[in-house]
Amino acid sequence: MAEQRWTRGRLLIATPLLNDPNFERTVIFMLEHTDEGALGLVINRPLEVELGDTLPEWASVSAPPAMVFGGGPVQPEAAFCLARVRQPIPGEAWTGVLDDLGVADLSHAPDDVPGGVVTARVFAGYAGWSPAQLERELAEQAWWVLDARPDDVMTEAPYDLWRRVLRRQKPPLSWMANYPDDPMDN
Repeated sequence: MAEQRWTRGRLLIATPLLNDPNFERTVIFMLEHTDEGALGLVINRPLEVELGDTLPEWASVSAPPAMVFGGGPVQPEAAFCLARVRQPIPGEAWTGVLDDLGVADLSHAPDDVPGGVVTARVFAGYAGWSPAQLERELAEQAWWVLDARPDDVMTEAPYDLWRRVLRRQKPPLSWMANYPDDPMDN
């Protein structure tokens, strides 16, 4: 059995040292982290695709903005759904990650998810790491690992989530929220 690692259910915040345009100022909610690798969803990149146009049955429970989000560069044709439920009942239709927040199976209608979907967000693609890759990136200080708040994943203001998550930290990390887009402008 794979050993569970400590980033599951937490946020990965891209540091300015991470030199990858796919992840610049991203906030990733981590779904899994085991010896086999890690998987998460970028939660602050809405796409220009309305959820009602792609999955109309899920649009009624979508957290605003009701858009499909770019979950990461891996398999952008694959869809993932994070759903908050009234009562966490793990099973075929919903797998818990953090309290009442988990992954819902999009082949089920929201009304068929046991526990009752309160709100959901759909993602195209995911962020993935091969065995030991995330550990190397953490050692290189490419990511900050921070606790997730319930409203982070379903925020109505995803564009400034990177700064908001950093601002709520203790100094000196909170100071990084003011890091300029281009350090040469400083």
